[in-house]
Amino acid sequence: MIKSIVHSTVPITLVGGGQATVREVQKALTIAPICVAVDGGLSLALAAGADPQAVIGDMDSVEYAALAQMPRERRHRITEQQSTDFDKALRCVDAPAVVAVGFCGGRLDHQLAALHVLLAHQDRACILMAGDQIALHAPPDISMPTQSGDVVSLFPMAQVTGRSTGLEWPIDGLEFDPATFIGTSNRATGRVQLWMDGPGMILMAPVGLIQPVVETLSVPQAAQWPARAEPRRSQPPS
Repeated sequence: MIKSIVHSTVPITLVGGGQATVREVQKALTIAPICVAVDGGLSLALAAGADPQAVIGDMDSVEYAALAQMPRERRHRITEQQSTDFDKALRCVDAPAVVAVGFCGGRLDHQLAALHVLLAHQDRACILMAGDQIALHAPPDISMPTQSGDVVSLFPMAQVTGRSTGLEWPIDGLEFDPATFIGTSNRATGRVQLWMDGPGMILMAPVGLIQPVVETLSVPQAAQWPARAEPRRSQPPS
């Protein structure tokens, strides 16, 4: 069990070392103003003019020149190799919501690993910025101020059902399954509201919705899934 390193009453931005721009980081920080760098994402955070409250990770990709700019008490090396740096960082921050930028693009396995983290921490309000889209683990219910024609995609990572309003193709009565039935490239007819019967659905929407989505998920009464049991992490062979 890793103890929280950064506590905040406002949303936190995690900056990773994947594909992202300075402008995207700066946009994220207008919504989630506390910055935490994740390993190699420290260089991008500093380039965006951020003052990271911590840098977290196994430190295998952080640039030495960037790390030297961080006070020693803000450097948090976590050496275990059974989880990604994104997972480590999300476990180590405590905030109403988290915006994660720099964890998508580039290698496909890294993107899949980022989606895994969203599911593994189903009790956390965490929104990935991914180019012109956002991605999040759909909570029990969510309302988004989508406009007619906005693309809203649903990709199940487990068997899951739910209900919707505001979608051109409603999901009521559909049984989603990653092997048999998915819901990508749906379209909004106006404001979209979703009610999910269980965890396991990745929701993707236009990046322009990130601020209202973060605000919606940040309120204390926002519904979230219960936390999963802490996974057993085996030690690598010596």
